[in-house]
Amino acid sequence: MTGGIRRAGRTGRIVTGVAAAVLSVGAVAGCGADGAGGGAGGGSGNERAAADAAAVRTSPIADVLAELPARVDGAKVVVGKPDAPRTVQVLVDPRCGHCAKFEAAGGETLLKLAADGRVKVEYLLASFLDQGGASGSVKAVNALRASVDAGRFAEYHAAVFASQPKGRFTDALLLKIADEVPGLRGAAFDEAVAGMTYEGWAGESEKAFEATGAQGTPVVLVDGRALGAKDGSMFDAQAFARTLKGAGIG
Repeated sequence: MTGGIRRAGRTGRIVTGVAAAVLSVGAVAGCGADGAGGGAGGGSGNERAAADAAAVRTSPIADVLAELPARVDGAKVVVGKPDAPRTVQVLVDPRCGHCAKFEAAGGETLLKLAADGRVKVEYLLASFLDQGGASGSVKAVNALRASVDAGRFAEYHAAVFASQPKGRFTDALLLKIADEVPGLRGAAFDEAVAGMTYEGWAGESEKAFEATGAQGTPVVLVDGRALGAKDGSMFDAQAFARTLKGAGIG
């Protein structure tokens, strides 16, 4: 995959009205669709061992996230109460280091607002970093999709980004992270991770990401307008809260 504008396929209808806004964004920092900025490992034995030995971290607001509902809507995962008055769309790749920084700051701010019923968050989970080398992004997206079925998406999503390895995501690491999310591990989830049950869905999610015209991640959209990229506020919890408030959220 190159850094040029990609053709919107049949999934383009999922993100109608977003592409122009995304293409106009000059992000301060992010992981490019050409593979830059992701730190994706090539998948050697040493890298796999390093990933499996990676420290596992959970969100400091894990108890709040555990109560957040999540559902699948086409190629998206929607977190929050269905009747929330505003919607925010978030585009991330699990192996993007800048996405991990966002999730620990602006992402946490968003989910606190979702827990308060003020907003619902639509996640488009990209996996373009796999195309520059086996990073495990598709494996991570598959596991994240499986966590929706178990009712533990928000908590697991935060833990996956907080536990991002220097190498690639492996089945063993993804299950190790799941061990820290109460109620997630079980036969259905473990089989979905090992068997790549949702690999096809991960592909659809990537296509939906491509259809936005986004050239990298993270991207946050409110009413089709990108927020927090040009000023870098998405990487600071308090600053992003102000940015969201300026958009009428919070």
